[in-house]
Amino acid sequence: MPPGLNQIEIEFSSLAFDRADAIRYQYKLEGADADWSGYTLRRSVNYANLKPGDYRFLVRAVNADGALSEAPASAQFRVLAPFWQRWWFLALAATAMGLAVYSLYRYRIARLVEIERVRTRIATDLHDDIGSNLSLIAGLSRLLRDQIGERDHGAGERLSVIAQASSRSVEAMSDIIWAVNPLKDHLSDLSQRMRRFASEAFTSRDIEFSFTAPDLRRNTRIDAETRREVFLIFKEAVNNTIRHSACAHAGVTLEVDHGELVLKVSDDGKGFDQQTAEYGNGLMSMKARAEKLGGRLEITSAARRGATVTLTAPLRH
Repeated sequence: MPPGLNQIEIEFSSLAFDRADAIRYQYKLEGADADWSGYTLRRSVNYANLKPGDYRFLVRAVNADGALSEAPASAQFRVLAPFWQRWWFLALAATAMGLAVYSLYRYRIARLVEIERVRTRIATDLHDDIGSNLSLIAGLSRLLRDQIGERDHGAGERLSVIAQASSRSVEAMSDIIWAVNPLKDHLSDLSQRMRRFASEAFTSRDIEFSFTAPDLRRNTRIDAETRREVFLIFKEAVNNTIRHSACAHAGVTLEVDHGELVLKVSDDGKGFDQQTAEYGNGLMSMKARAEKLGGRLEITSAARRGATVTLTAPLRH
């Protein structure tokens, strides 16, 4: 039977020399029925909506004395499947899908490699060209300030402003170079840079600090956006601690917990009342960066009990 013609009616009959009207029948369709039907006087059966496949119809007669046919009558037929359900079409479709997935995978890998090369080139150019020029400007400004500062106080102040702006630009450029460098896409690189920044910031203000970063392995990768946003949140938290907490000791903890990056910056300073405190642009920026990462930022504090900033964000590789 061709595809689509999946309805069939089968008629059957049996000979008897006495009481032909008392003959009953049993039937079943192998491939569709699990068992024989009940006894019936009907001499036909209709099957509709048959699935593609091989079938064998069996029917047997039962006379008035209850004797069954010695052998059932049978008929075999096949309902052909449409071409999109046949093995050769499914094999071709699976092959085509496999090739498409492989091509997409190769394309994605090629794009990632291309992006990594671009990031490497940008980091190198920024370091060699712009970073070097900014360092030169900062150095020359300080040199000129020292040479003419005593003779021309106004010029010395302006040169000092240039030197400070250049130094800040060099620092910002260093952060940008670090953020785009694909060789720094590891959690350990983030930990090392945070430790170095915390050491420079807290030590210059005579603040004791501890830095804890357990279970950070070299092969734990982290995507560039997460690395950059986490570091900027950390810098803002450290700067707020230095400017406002009046603390003697600060602590930083960086860890991975169930696929999430957890960063805590705490201090033993004067703290603040969260009910009456007014959050500035820095804290609002930190919260916005946390939401951008799909994470959350929590700030806990109380008057004279210090403060703790906790960032929880997905660790995207």
